[in-house]
Amino acid sequence: MTAARRIVVKVGSSSLTTADGGLDADRVDALVDVLAAARDGGARDVVLVSSGAIAAGLAPLGLRRRPRDLARQQAAASVGQGLLVARYTASFARYGVRVGQVLLTADDTSRRAHHRNAARTLDKLLAMGAVPVVNENDTVATDEIRFGDNDRLAALVAHLVHADLLVLLSDVDGLYDGDPSRPGTSRLDEIRGPEDLEGVEIGSAGKAGVGTGGMVTKVEAARIAAEAGIPVVLTSASRAADALRGRDTGTYFHATGSRSADRLLWLQHASAPQGALTLDDGAVRAVVERRTSLLPAGIAGVEGEFQAGDPVELRDVEGHAVARGLVNFDAREIPLLIGRSTRELARELGPAYEREVVHRDDLVLLRR
Repeated sequence: MTAARRIVVKVGSSSLTTADGGLDADRVDALVDVLAAARDGGARDVVLVSSGAIAAGLAPLGLRRRPRDLARQQAAASVGQGLLVARYTASFARYGVRVGQVLLTADDTSRRAHHRNAARTLDKLLAMGAVPVVNENDTVATDEIRFGDNDRLAALVAHLVHADLLVLLSDVDGLYDGDPSRPGTSRLDEIRGPEDLEGVEIGSAGKAGVGTGGMVTKVEAARIAAEAGIPVVLTSASRAADALRGRDTGTYFHATGSRSADRLLWLQHASAPQGALTLDDGAVRAVVERRTSLLPAGIAGVEGEFQAGDPVELRDVEGHAVARGLVNFDAREIPLLIGRSTRELARELGPAYEREVVHRDDLVLLRR
């Protein structure tokens, strides 16, 4: 942990705001003190993924609690995001450090051009000595507001910037084997793989504050990052300094995989399928067990409206998703290809049709 040169830190709404919904300046300053020290005079890069825009906008708009309707959530985010970044700007200025606001939506992670642009922006900010403050663009977002309090976004950003460490901060000091409020539960110090989570009541292992996220989303984010080769520390905001100094605190998720291509991690965790292809049993075995490309002969059905290059879900005949991939044909073309060999298609429709529907290099398997 102490050897990590590029770190992504995610903080939740409950760690930044008062019980009434406004920003707590002292809490923000305390977090910035820790992050400024972690930068080690610029020798280490720090990216901050910060929730709190909606929560910060509640009090100024006279809202007593987080609204349920989307329009008022977006209005609160519009007011609160400016307050949030202004507070970070003022707090980091005490150390002579500039911040750069980066607002992302699911569209920015599911469209390859947007994905690459976001990566370039973050890299340039870090190269110029700034601290990127990343948040979902809740003012125009829809599904993201209901997602998981930026936890998955933090994991994707960690991969995007090639981070050496992801630190998830909340109001719980780690992952417990049950509800931390119940006697007899204990904190899990290390998670080396999925087997260490067997029997753990993650759904009740601590509710992470007043935001939309909980322990489930944090464990899922840790899994995404760990499978991409990035170790993760899950702890409370009050223990952030200990976590970044490599002290024994929170729960440490060991990296379980190696860094994959940006395209494949994006495809698995950030893309939004535009349709689905149903595969016969033979095609499922070929794709899942032999890791082959999907050929027209193995397709049994098609759903949705999509264009060539869009992400689609690959399902078995029972409707279970087994993989996700980038399709090489438009949805309207697929019915012409179903169950036919590429040689037959090339002879009848031309050489452009003598190819895979989804190439194995543009395909990721999904856990059943």
